[in-house]
Amino acid sequence: MEYVLGAVAVFVVAMAVKGLKIVQQAETLIIERLGRYHRTLASGINIIWPVLERPRSIEWRYMRQGPGGKPIPVRRATTKIDLRETVYDFPRQNVITRDNVVTEINALLYFQVIDPRRAIYEIANLPDAIEKLTQTTLRNVIGEMDLDETLSSRDTINSKLRVILDQATDKWGVKVNRVELQDINPPADIRDAMEKQMRAERDRRAAILEAEGHKKSKILEAEGFREAQINEAEGAKQARILVAEGEAEARRRVAEAEAEAIKRVTGAITESGGDPGNYLIALRYIEALKEMVSGKDNKVVYLPYEATGVLSSIGGIRDMLEGVKPAAG
Repeated sequence: MEYVLGAVAVFVVAMAVKGLKIVQQAETLIIERLGRYHRTLASGINIIWPVLERPRSIEWRYMRQGPGGKPIPVRRATTKIDLRETVYDFPRQNVITRDNVVTEINALLYFQVIDPRRAIYEIANLPDAIEKLTQTTLRNVIGEMDLDETLSSRDTINSKLRVILDQATDKWGVKVNRVELQDINPPADIRDAMEKQMRAERDRRAAILEAEGHKKSKILEAEGFREAQINEAEGAKQARILVAEGEAEARRRVAEAEAEAIKRVTGAITESGGDPGNYLIALRYIEALKEMVSGKDNKVVYLPYEATGVLSSIGGIRDMLEGVKPAAG
């Protein structure tokens, strides 16, 4: 009897231990009762009936770092479903662009299980399904784009992939948060051609910039020369104007002085009873004769016919001036 009680006690303890399930935070278990879904366990301590109930075992795929840092897929059976956001690194695959260029692409997918029940019962192997769906969707998206557009439109590709994958995996209870393309590697010959094109484009831009700089330099030089010429002409103009104004002012003052002198002489001659006209004519003739005989090479001096009359009038001028002197005194 003691052995029976002992056996029963051991069985009860074993069942209690087996029926005690501790679920960690951000994890869950799917419990089936007699092969049918019964409930989803929350985090913490849970108790199940070991004979009637058991956790549903699923096959999950994980990525591990292998030799050389290359990711290696590992499959294992587990009863726990991770509810955290999971990153999945897909292996490299070859896709063909619209212009028939074979390109090697690998991607990262960030997804999260939001409905564990559907993740188990709506799809046989969730990680494999997501991987295959991502590969086919990536081929379709890249197949609609040229190589140049593929290389320059990563954000567009990521957005398209995320929307398509999120809609497709919704029935599996999965939320696709992000899709990132890691590498886009065209063939070696295409890369060489692209590098040559890039260098040629840079050389062309450098030549254009150099030509534009030379052009601007010439324009600035011409504008500077023009400004200098304008300033020089303006300065010469102002100088000539000032010289002309100075000469005009000098002539005006000389004329005023001569007029004042003539006025005084004429007044004096008039007071003495002489003719001022003869005086002025004689004065002009005297100045003309002075210029005629002032040259070094002058050998012969011709006197005009009227000069005799002028010379005769000089005596009259002297007499008038002598007559004026006493009166002035």
